[in-house]
Amino acid sequence: MSAKNAWGRGLATVSDGRILDVWYPELGFGEPAEGADLELAETEDQIRAVQTRAVTTSIDVDGAPEKVADAYLRLHLLSHRLVRPNEINLEGIFGVLENVAWTNLGPVAVDKLTEVQLRARAVCANLQVLGVDKFPRMVDYVVPSGVRIADGNNVRLGAHLAEGTTVMHAGFVNFNAGTLGNAMVEGRISQGVVIGVGSDIGGGASTMGTLSGGGKERVRVGERSLVGANAGIGIALGDDCIVEAGLYVTAGTKVTVLPAKGEGGEPRVVSARELSGANNILFRRNSLTGAVEAVPRAGTGIELNSALHAN
Repeated sequence: MSAKNAWGRGLATVSDGRILDVWYPELGFGEPAEGADLELAETEDQIRAVQTRAVTTSIDVDGAPEKVADAYLRLHLLSHRLVRPNEINLEGIFGVLENVAWTNLGPVAVDKLTEVQLRARAVCANLQVLGVDKFPRMVDYVVPSGVRIADGNNVRLGAHLAEGTTVMHAGFVNFNAGTLGNAMVEGRISQGVVIGVGSDIGGGASTMGTLSGGGKERVRVGERSLVGANAGIGIALGDDCIVEAGLYVTAGTKVTVLPAKGEGGEPRVVSARELSGANNILFRRNSLTGAVEAVPRAGTGIELNSALHAN
């Protein structure tokens, strides 16, 4: 990111003067570039009782979002990979956005939904409510190059998916979260969490985000690391680490650190937060005692199937 001033030209959906969403096909940093005349795409929708209006937005990404158009531009910057998660200010974005009924015909104001449903039935329009949320699906606004997304419902606008990322059917990626390179996402990537190149979030696995716990702790996963199926982390993983399937490691988890193979020394017990960000560790549960153990491991971590991620 070379500048803090971002701009976008897009189309806003307006209901009774309220902006429900904005799609920005043109955006960037610095001075706005020449683009298409979006006013030609302005429309009226009688069924949803909304208007589509061309908008131009300029923001300082270091400041907090102030309006809906401002918030949507920040989410687009993330999904277009012009910024990485945690690089721009999103403080207060929940208070800026309002719940919207996302339908197959487009966004609808929640307080107008019953009226819209009646009008749709009167003209035999097939109106389906896909969800009610502050954040829409990313794929309805941005489809990044070089990614596979098995279920678009599970990736929010504002997700950052690097080329070579595969999000499987049960995988989920929140806004202001995502990947930095080839990655397999079969579990949950929560808000604020970043996954390094060559890493795998296994089926049913989860990463604790920053929306809970005061938003101060940053969970991340380094390169070539694996969070096993149905496992989870509340600490950062370094490079070449593995969390055994079914094991959830939070910051306060008591972990027995074993000496490296061939080295002397006694095991020691620490809180997992003391191992946050460390490289080359296998986290496992002792099948006899039930104790959580951290075992130093040599060499590189997992290796993803290159053909699978050549998207």
